Amino acid sequence: MRLHRGVVLFVLLACMLGMGSRAYADKHRDPLTNAEVDKIREASEEPPKRVLLYVEFAKARLLAIEQLRADTKLKTDRGKQIHDLLEDFTTIIDELDDNIDMYDRQHEDLRKALKPVVEAYTDWQLKLRAIKEDSGVSDEEKKAYDFPLDSAIDSVNTELDSARETLDKQNKNAAEYKKKK
Repeated sequence: MRLHRGVVLFVLLACMLGMGSRAYADKHRDPLTNAEVDKIREASEEPPKRVLLYVEFAKARLLAIEQLRADTKLKTDRGKQIHDLLEDFTTIIDELDDNIDMYDRQHEDLRKALKPVVEAYTDWQLKLRAIKEDSGVSDEEKKAYDFPLDSAIDSVNTELDSARETLDKQNKNAAEYKKKK
C-alpha cells in the first residue's frame, strides 16, 4: 500500500511538473528565430564569429524597437511589442555575455570580436537611454515596457564593463605571451 501511494504521488508530481514546464515554455519563448539558431549552430566552432552573431541579433531587436517607436500609426499594441523586443534583447545580450565568459575560460582569442562588442554596448547604452527619456510616449505605453527597459539598461551597463575587462585581460595576456617569445 505504501509503495503504491508513493508511485501515485510520484506520477502526480511528474505530471504537475510537466504542465508547469509547458506553461513556462509557452510564456518564455525563444528570442531567436530558427534561422538565427541555425547560424549560431554553424558558428559553434568559431567563437569570434559566434560572439558577433549575438551582437547582430541584439542590434536587430533594437532596430525593430526604433522602427516601432517611429511608426506613429501603430499606437494600440506598441507598448507590448516593445516590451517583448526588450526582453528578447536582454536575453540575447545575456547569452552574448555567457558566451564571452565561456570562451574566455577556454582561452579563446576574442580580441578582434570584443572591440565591436564594446562599441555595440556603448551604442546600446545611448539608444536605451533615448528610449527611457522619450517624452513623446504616453504613460500607459511607457508602463508596458518600463521594467524590461530598466533590465536591459542594467544588463548593458554590467556586460559592457565585463566585456571591457575581458578585452583588457586578453590584451594583457597577448602582450605577455609576445614578451616570452
